[in-house]
Amino acid sequence: MASDEIVWQVINQQFCSFKLKTTKNQNFCRNEYNVTGLCNRQSCPLANSRYATIRANPETGTLYLYMKTVERAHMPNKWWERIKLSGNYNQALAQIDDRLAYWPKFLLHKCKQRLTRLTQVAIRMKRLAREETRLGEKLVPRLAPKVRRREEGRERKAEAAAKVERAIERELIERLRSGAYGEQPLNVEESVWKKVLRGLERGGAERDEDLDEGIEDEDEEEALEREQEFEDGVGEVEYVSDVEGESDEDLEDWFGSADESDDGSEADGDEDDESADESAASDAHELKKALTGLKRKRPAAPPPKPNKKKSSKGPRREIEYEIEKEPAPRVLA
Repeated sequence: MASDEIVWQVINQQFCSFKLKTTKNQNFCRNEYNVTGLCNRQSCPLANSRYATIRANPETGTLYLYMKTVERAHMPNKWWERIKLSGNYNQALAQIDDRLAYWPKFLLHKCKQRLTRLTQVAIRMKRLAREETRLGEKLVPRLAPKVRRREEGRERKAEAAAKVERAIERELIERLRSGAYGEQPLNVEESVWKKVLRGLERGGAERDEDLDEGIEDEDEEEALEREQEFEDGVGEVEYVSDVEGESDEDLEDWFGSADESDDGSEADGDEDDESADESAASDAHELKKALTGLKRKRPAAPPPKPNKKKSSKGPRREIEYEIEKEPAPRVLA
C-alpha cells in the first residue's frame, strides 16, 4: 500500500525509535513484534499492514501467533489477532501452516524459525532450572576476581556449616527414634517431634527423605493436570492491541464519568459556585497560615560600609614649600 511505503521512507530515511544502528552497516529493530529482529522493509512491523509473528507470554511461557491485517486497521485495539499455539512442537507447526496458508512465504518461514528458536529457549530454561534446584546454586554473571574469590570462600564455609548441621540433626533424630531421651523430651521442637513420630509410624527404620539430597520426581497425575491446563484454550482467537494496557472498558468508564460530571454540574451549578467560593477562601486562608509558619527569618544584613567621598578635582596632589633665609650681613671691624 502507498501508506506503507510512506511509513517505510520515514523510518528508513529520517528517524525510528526502535532502530538500533551498528558500525557494521547492519541495523537491528527493538520492536517486540518484529519477527526477525532486523530493520528492513520485509521485517518491519510498522511498515507492513499485513504481518505475522510469534511471541511468548513472559509469565507463563505460552506461545502465541499474532497476525495483523489491513481490514482491521481502523480498529487499533483489535488490530492484532492472537491465537494460542499448542505445547506440542509438531502441532504448533501445523497450526502455523493452517493459519498462514495464503500468506507470503517469507512470513511463513520466519514464523516457523521463531517458533523453533523460542521452543529451544524454553527447553534450555527448564533444564537450567532443574540443574539449579538439583545443585542448590544459581548461575551468576561474571564477577571481578577479588569478588569471585570472596564469594567462593563464603560458599565453601556455608556448605561446610550446612553439612555439619545436617549431620547433627540426623544424629539427634536417630537418638529420638531409639528412645535415648525418653518417650517425649522437653527440649525438642514440635515439628521435629512430629517428624520422628511419622517416621516411627512408617516403620521406624526408614530414613527421612527430607534430609536426603536430590529432588523427587513429580507425580504422573500432577503432570497430566498441568498438561491439560496448558492445552486449554489452544486455537482460540483473540483480538488485541499493539499497545498493552489499554482497553475499551477504560475509555467507556472515562467517558461515562465525564458525562455524569457534566449532568451534575448543570443541575447544581449555583450551589457548586457558592461552595467553591467558600472552599477557595478557606483554602487561601489556610495556605497563608501555613506559609507564615514555614517562613524562615532572614539573617540580619551586614551594616553598610561608609562611602568615601571622592574629590571632584581629580587626584590628590602634595605641595612642598621651601623657605630660603638670607645670610646675615658681615660686620667690618
